[in-house]
Amino acid sequence: MIFKMVKLGLLTVAGVALVGGVVFGRELCSYVSSSARSVRHAVKDAVPVDFELRRARDLVDDIVPEMQANVRLIAQQEVEIERLHRDIADSRKNIDAERVKVVKLRDALATQNASFTFGRFNYTRDQLKEDLARRFDTLKEAEVVLGGKERLLSNRERSLAAAVQTLERTRQQKALLESQIAALDGQNQLVKAAAVGSQFEIDNSKLAQTERLISEIKKQLDVAERVLAHEARFVEPIQVDTVSEKDLLSQIDEHFAPEPSSSDDGQVAKAEAQR
Repeated sequence: MIFKMVKLGLLTVAGVALVGGVVFGRELCSYVSSSARSVRHAVKDAVPVDFELRRARDLVDDIVPEMQANVRLIAQQEVEIERLHRDIADSRKNIDAERVKVVKLRDALATQNASFTFGRFNYTRDQLKEDLARRFDTLKEAEVVLGGKERLLSNRERSLAAAVQTLERTRQQKALLESQIAALDGQNQLVKAAAVGSQFEIDNSKLAQTERLISEIKKQLDVAERVLAHEARFVEPIQVDTVSEKDLLSQIDEHFAPEPSSSDDGQVAKAEAQR
């Protein structure tokens, strides 16, 4: 039974495609695409404004759980950074103490003594040398580990700062969206209030159909005028007037000619008076 229904559906689709191909030819895809787009726009335009506003509020409310999750992550990151600060401080303290011991053993080994006394114990020169080598290797490893912790701390602090900034921007955007939705809701209420008592149904009359047709035609003409206006901006104007070489050279000479001084002006005036 199911196989027959599937077969019937495939035959129906094939028949429709065949008829469409015969009627529309190569333009079948264009007609199908335009029809689907028209249906989509019609369905979207039929959705009430109140429903769209409710949908917008729901989308904004969906941001809240994500913000709360990010706040928790930020708090965890802050705790880890504080613990890392304490760990680094302890490591630095231990490294500083170990450096003092290494320097002390190094100074002792630099002498020519055959044995050394530290506290209540005596050590031979070989024992001191082995202990100094071990302490020095441990100190270098501790310094490498400390450098890694400091780099980790720097990266986590930068990540925390970026997360805090992102959370703050999200809060600001959420507040802005809420204010915009409230403004749209108020505008919708005003439109509904103004429309009370003034609605009448003439959708089935020829007058309403004619008015809609005229509105669509006017819209198409306005779009065509805008397209022509934009296209005209990219048309290169035809250069009718040509540049005169003589005038160009004269303008350049006048621009770069030195301005006459006051004494030169007096001599020019005297010469003109003698003439």
